[in-house]
Amino acid sequence: MGTYESLDWKEVEESTKPDPVKRLLFSFCFFHAIVQDRRKFGPIGWNIPYAFTNEDLMVCRKQLRIFVEDYDEVPYKVLNYVGAEVNYGGRVTDDKDGRLIRTILGTFINPGVMNDDFALSKSGIYKIITPGDKDDYLEYIRTLPLNPEPEAFGLHENAEITTNNNNTLLLLQSTLSMQPRASTGTGKSRETIIGEMAKAIQDQTPEVYDLEKVQKLFPTSYNESMNTVLFQECVRYNALLADMKLMLIAV
Repeated sequence: MGTYESLDWKEVEESTKPDPVKRLLFSFCFFHAIVQDRRKFGPIGWNIPYAFTNEDLMVCRKQLRIFVEDYDEVPYKVLNYVGAEVNYGGRVTDDKDGRLIRTILGTFINPGVMNDDFALSKSGIYKIITPGDKDDYLEYIRTLPLNPEPEAFGLHENAEITTNNNNTLLLLQSTLSMQPRASTGTGKSRETIIGEMAKAIQDQTPEVYDLEKVQKLFPTSYNESMNTVLFQECVRYNALLADMKLMLIAV
């Protein structure tokens, strides 16, 4: 929903081949949502929780229009390669995850999407609709389940049970780890030493980067790929800094 609400629909409508562009754009947006939300399943979703960004989707969207308009037939193989191997796959470091992301995109970017009601999941709840305007897509998205079942991600229903069990176990372990520990002797207690160390690290921890400022100084450009890499690294580093601040305060 958020992806479609932020789309520049005028750019889509101005395409010389709007029908295939709209169908494949929906597939890419669905793929973008899937690869992000699979992270909530932990190692069942991805071996490594990658930080996919809206910039990955933006590049795919621009390339989609170029390739569809420049070729007589839709180059599915090219779209799959630049999407799964370059734009999104560029940050994937695990070989099994690399195979997975290629498989996921391949199920959404193929000749079948040119047919109405082409199923994007086993249940058929998620599907390709007849190309229309932006409101038509938003109306369809509103009918989708607020809490999707694992089948939407290509996973077995037991995946959610396993994930919930793991999250519960982690919560209980964290709760137990915060229980007070008795100490003896006249020296500093264990808690005091840890608190002082946490305060020292907290004082040295820099503030998170202003991503809006970074993007203005180093905008996404086809001629300067390092700008995209720099922005992605800032996103990762901000996540680390934010976690450090919360955890150090909690200590």
